Amino acid sequence: MGSEFWTPLKLSLEIASISVVFVFLFGILSAKYMAKRRFVGKIAVETLLTLPLVLPPTVVGFLLIIIFGINSPIGRMIESMFGSPIMFTWWAAVIAASVVAFPLMYQSAKTGFLSVDPGAEEAARVDGANEWKVFLYVTLPLSAKTLITGVILSFARALGEFGATLMFAGNLPGRTQTAPTAIYMAIESGNMESAWLWVIALAGISFLMLLSTSLLKQ
Repeated sequence: MGSEFWTPLKLSLEIASISVVFVFLFGILSAKYMAKRRFVGKIAVETLLTLPLVLPPTVVGFLLIIIFGINSPIGRMIESMFGSPIMFTWWAAVIAASVVAFPLMYQSAKTGFLSVDPGAEEAARVDGANEWKVFLYVTLPLSAKTLITGVILSFARALGEFGATLMFAGNLPGRTQTAPTAIYMAIESGNMESAWLWVIALAGISFLMLLSTSLLKQ
């Protein structure tokens, strides 16, 4: 197995790892804000946050092109700042993976925050802790299992992302060709041996991740 096999797999692991960092940060911040607040339109906002979980990947890819493409204000701003468009780059693959993985982290974090005993948080406030200290030293530690589960599931989802990545980041070998897109191209070209090797690698990684989430629940 040479670089032709390892490069897409390595790229998938790198993209999934970076995307999980963003997903974790934005997921817990969004869940912190949404978990115990009530406001008009909350259901609509939550639906929007979790929408990528059920949208077809091609729809997600299309929306990313509209938002970040060279004809959009955001796309033109990025091009003027960095000298090139973000589409068909490594960062485009990170964005696509982050968008589709975000709902899993958000849902896990929200579930964890809602399961924390309000009495423990109130006791910390009585002792003089402000809201951020309560969150950092009480809410997060007590939600650790669900947060770790969210990270694992988000990583697995980002690792297996295909449709949105193919549309938004393309399939450039060594740059944006992840293992899922490499599998697709291998099947298209009749290279079943390589396709099987990537399938086995991704299935093995995903199995270990799901196994770890099951062990966390025990």
